[in-house]
Amino acid sequence: MGYPTLTYQTDGAVATIALTVPEKRNAISTQMITDLLGALDQAEQAANVVILTGSGKAFCAGMDLDELQHIARQALPKNLEDARRMTKLLYRLHSFPKPVIAAVNGPAIAGGCGIATLADFTIAVPEAKFGYTEVKLGFMPALVSVFLRRRIGDRQVRDLLLTGRIIEAAEALRMGLITEVVPLESLMDRAREIAAVLLEASPTAIAQTKRLLLGFDRVAIRAELEAAIEASADIRATPDFKEGVGAFLEKRPPKWGKS
Repeated sequence: MGYPTLTYQTDGAVATIALTVPEKRNAISTQMITDLLGALDQAEQAANVVILTGSGKAFCAGMDLDELQHIARQALPKNLEDARRMTKLLYRLHSFPKPVIAAVNGPAIAGGCGIATLADFTIAVPEAKFGYTEVKLGFMPALVSVFLRRRIGDRQVRDLLLTGRIIEAAEALRMGLITEVVPLESLMDRAREIAAVLLEASPTAIAQTKRLLLGFDRVAIRAELEAAIEASADIRATPDFKEGVGAFLEKRPPKWGKS
């Protein structure tokens, strides 16, 4: 099965999914979300471990600019549909029954940061950068906040989400956002080493352990995601969102209104 925005390969019980739109820094599009969901479905049937990485110099630079322009003109029902689509991907990564290793080869920004950090293991090159920059566009990282609070705690989430600042891999490691920093030339070898360790364990035991961990707060997460979906859709109708997107595309400072 071919995918327009990524490659899918298997080596024994390990599936490797690589985002392959380097000319757009592997930016997230509707097609990419569809492809990732399809590749994860395929991997669930064919593999016991998944490695997720990017091609070129970036892991994933956030939303595709062409789609960003379109979003700024959409009505609420379409915005809700888009938010639910992205939620489906994030929840699929969060709840995937097989271990997922993200091998972050470069910047992982906004939604790309969410994809990278929802893996069970996130290893990154020293040059990788991470950040949830949505507030600088008049937007909000509503969906990923549901998961991120559980990963690194409320205080650090407020730091990242309210400032929109971009951090280096070393700081991401200190925060617990990622699990390891490795040189670029060793990135995929290290991902395969982690995969090999995981393959030594019982796949049934791993699956049931993940199911147990996910079950502790599944109900709360789903309720919070519903609130986040509405918030994500609502903010797209605000003047600040339209101004933020316009300013970003025109490469000028935004002129914010009063909240």
